[in-house]
Amino acid sequence: MRMGEGVEWGLHCCLVLAWLEDEAPLSTGRLAALFELPPVYLKKRLQALVRAGILTSVPGAQGGFKLARPPARITLMDVVAAVEGPDEAFRCTEIRRRGAGAEAPAREFAHACGVAAAMRRADLAWRRELAAQTVADLMAAAPANAPDRARRHYARLRG
Repeated sequence: MRMGEGVEWGLHCCLVLAWLEDEAPLSTGRLAALFELPPVYLKKRLQALVRAGILTSVPGAQGGFKLARPPARITLMDVVAAVEGPDEAFRCTEIRRRGAGAEAPAREFAHACGVAAAMRRADLAWRRELAAQTVADLMAAAPANAPDRARRHYARLRG
């Protein structure tokens, strides 16, 4: 499975919103400018995070986005599911029932095949790992100067 850039953008925006919480709400334009991203596309990703309860959208000229809950309560899986959707990465289409398998008795298909079972286990492990890590964990693992760099860059954008 290949995740889209929207997941990366969403996670980085959550980090910036956490680091700049005293400046919130931050507009789509300013968030996009921080990363040199297209504002229209970023706004769609941010709206997905709002629908998932990760961000709050504040309307108006001074509006924008802010975290809807503390960074320790936003998992990486929350962001992935919000941006990419909740579907599993692997979708079994039961191709084993085609060709030679079409002649097999129905009892052979009573349980998931080894391929589907292995892919399901891998998907669950991946989801558990992402659910075990939070935005607060990313903040703690970031370089010590990352929050200050975000603040300085944001201050330059405000003019």
